[in-house]
Amino acid sequence: MEYLGKRISENSAKEDLERLTVDAPDREIYRKVKKNWDGIAKPLDGMGKFEEITAQIGAVLGTDEIDISKKAVIIMCADNGIVEEGISQSGQEVTLAVAKEMAKGISSVGKMAAFAGAETIPVDIGINHPTPVSGVLDRKVRLGTRNFKKEPAMTEEEALKAIFTGIQLAADCKEKGCRMLATGEMGIGNTTTSSAVAAALLKCSAEEVTGRGAGLCDEKLQRKKRIITEAIESYRLYEAEPLTVLATVGGLDIAGLAGVCIGGALFHIPVVLDGVISMVAGLAAERLVPGTIQYLIPSHKGKEPAVKKMTETLQMEPVIDGNMALGEGTGAVMMMSLLDMAMCVYSGKTSFSDIEIAQYERF
Repeated sequence: MEYLGKRISENSAKEDLERLTVDAPDREIYRKVKKNWDGIAKPLDGMGKFEEITAQIGAVLGTDEIDISKKAVIIMCADNGIVEEGISQSGQEVTLAVAKEMAKGISSVGKMAAFAGAETIPVDIGINHPTPVSGVLDRKVRLGTRNFKKEPAMTEEEALKAIFTGIQLAADCKEKGCRMLATGEMGIGNTTTSSAVAAALLKCSAEEVTGRGAGLCDEKLQRKKRIITEAIESYRLYEAEPLTVLATVGGLDIAGLAGVCIGGALFHIPVVLDGVISMVAGLAAERLVPGTIQYLIPSHKGKEPAVKKMTETLQMEPVIDGNMALGEGTGAVMMMSLLDMAMCVYSGKTSFSDIEIAQYERF
């Protein structure tokens, strides 16, 4: 994989990340797609946010003849050392078990992706299990992260390797003709890591962004918030640069997905974000490589309080408000199906003359 004539790989350095720049999507194409929508037999702006989103997709792809039929969901699977502190209902064995189901296509995201016509790409970027899982792409950086209550979750080099792994996967998908990506994850404890990263990057309290994850009781929720608060204070993360925040309290899944987001921006592939973990990855990606946000599409609001803070900061407005908290990329894949339906209207191009009525005009 090359960028600006220089080879970059999963072992690229911080300097390679810092030299990445993102071109803005094509504004002329954006305007052309919007104009095309106005020529379709329906009320002006009748498809609401979907007209704006499809215009964004066209601008990213560089054409108003939009084709998103070939798409994939990249699912980063990794374990988190912070589970030692009792901040989750289940243990790390669940990460491995669900990854195996993803490989068989029988997890929730596998079933939904099959329905939506999207390829599933489960990736072992940090499962705490030494043996590769059949059907799961082996890109393991390490056997899970460290317990950030005791020490930084990752070294800077490990975080960078995860980021560049994500960039490489996006590039690979581009080479295979993929026209849209979705982000997914699996990793017990990752609502804790994502809340910690969100709080540090947004410079807000743990109280504002930390939720119950997979269903914590009040006592464990308070412990979760306290651990995040203590980590931010002890590592002085409000003053830290984004890469340091990610390495200190983040997860390999978040870092990998941040790379997917950056890769989408570098290689002009729209990336649909899932829930809180994916949105934190998108936030981190934007802080690491400004301009990445222009290539990201939110899907759903979810239950975690961090989502609201991030959508306000990133000026994103998710379409789906279903109170979902499943993860795996399920909300992003659901959004893909909605976009396919919107594209049926756009690509069908039923004009006002086709139904013999006067076209609506903008005033």
